[in-house]
Amino acid sequence: MNKILIIDDDQDILALLRRFLSKSGYEVETTHNGTQGEKMLDSFNPDLVMCDYRLDDMDGSVLLAKIKEKKPDLPVIIITGYSDLRTAVKVVRLGAFDYITKPFIPDEILLNIRQALNQTNNPATGAKSVKSKSGSLSYLFSNSLQSKHLEQQIALVAPTDYSVIIYGESGAGKEGVAKAIHEKSNRAGKPFVAMDCGAISKELAGSELFGHEKGSFTGALNQKIGHFEMAEGGTLFLDEIGNLPYEVQTLLLRVLQEKVLRRIGGNKEMRVDVRILVASNEKLIENARTGKFREDLYHRLNEFHIEVLPLRKRKEDIMFFADHFLRETSAELHKDIVGFDPEVQEVFINYPWYGNVRELKNVIKRAALLSTKDTVDLKSIPFEILNHARISFDPEEKDTYTHVPTPIPVTHHAPIEAEKDLSKSGMKKAALEAEYEMILDALTKANFNRSKAAVILGIDRKTLYNKMKQMKMADK
Repeated sequence: MNKILIIDDDQDILALLRRFLSKSGYEVETTHNGTQGEKMLDSFNPDLVMCDYRLDDMDGSVLLAKIKEKKPDLPVIIITGYSDLRTAVKVVRLGAFDYITKPFIPDEILLNIRQALNQTNNPATGAKSVKSKSGSLSYLFSNSLQSKHLEQQIALVAPTDYSVIIYGESGAGKEGVAKAIHEKSNRAGKPFVAMDCGAISKELAGSELFGHEKGSFTGALNQKIGHFEMAEGGTLFLDEIGNLPYEVQTLLLRVLQEKVLRRIGGNKEMRVDVRILVASNEKLIENARTGKFREDLYHRLNEFHIEVLPLRKRKEDIMFFADHFLRETSAELHKDIVGFDPEVQEVFINYPWYGNVRELKNVIKRAALLSTKDTVDLKSIPFEILNHARISFDPEEKDTYTHVPTPIPVTHHAPIEAEKDLSKSGMKKAALEAEYEMILDALTKANFNRSKAAVILGIDRKTLYNKMKQMKMADK
């Protein structure tokens, strides 16, 4: 029986998840704070951790780092409100397996847990399977000009042994591109090993990359094989390489130049034959010029570079990815959902997708779970997207997003009448109706307790009250 540790400061959510997951065949322990949760990693020894991002005593990203430092291969699922999607994308980049948003959908929780527990691990080395973060074995290519150009670049560089820098925003599919390069190379039958440099503490980065000998430092109780040795003969992919400590960059440069490595604390030198692919959401040359990244290492890695554009700059690919993820999720859920309503397609095309392919996939997974028809309609789409939140993105400033929710100028009692004040657009009418029904459903489930309804919807109480007031659902 798999063991799941749940960390959340909401006692109602702890009780709900404990009851639900216990009935689903899991051994469950819960705690309401991160400090106690960290201690239970040893006492309970869970197979998976579910953790709320907003804890009273600790930020979710801090706890995630502590978990990954102590147990790097332990899958962690972050619990967050939909309004915190920017944060959710961040924690996945920091090493979380995935995230689930409030309000909870039972099938979505079980699907995420099964996928996390089923991720294959090599018991000898702890190496993860080569499945990419986007959920596919490699990158998906459409017929768009941008996609064809990317495919041509991959086909050009794959047969060589060049080091490649892959640039792109979080969630854009950089690891999928790296996997595609490996699959088309002469090393395709050899290991593909991925290491997320942003998810590993500075103290352990060298050990993870090069391995260590028993007793080489405090806590080194056994000999460890590093990622370089795991990838022998194949490809090593270093994601977010800009986070690699400067001293480890020095060691990496030597290994790349000399083709030999020495485990931390060891004396024996070993020859290595590994191709290096790296990824970054920052321009490494700029980091090199400011002293944050070794310039000689940058030039050694920059034998070729590829840029993966964000979805908002290749809108023609949005429905291609959406259709693929819908087919994939429908098969997993044993449903027969064949497409999207035209209004949904319009919403998807106009939404900026600041979490890129990863965010799109999660929205599709959630919509497929909620859908009761053979097509996905607006009622299955999160109202944060339906509200057409204006998202300000500055590509020159890393991870800077500002959400400015579009107000809903409703002055009539019924959401159908309110559409007259917006426009005659059927899409906006349906979106407003969908939001009205979601709020009413949450209020009903919470016995019209607004605080509890806000938790179910994943928004704060003030936002809920303002929406109710706009829709004449609240007292004046």
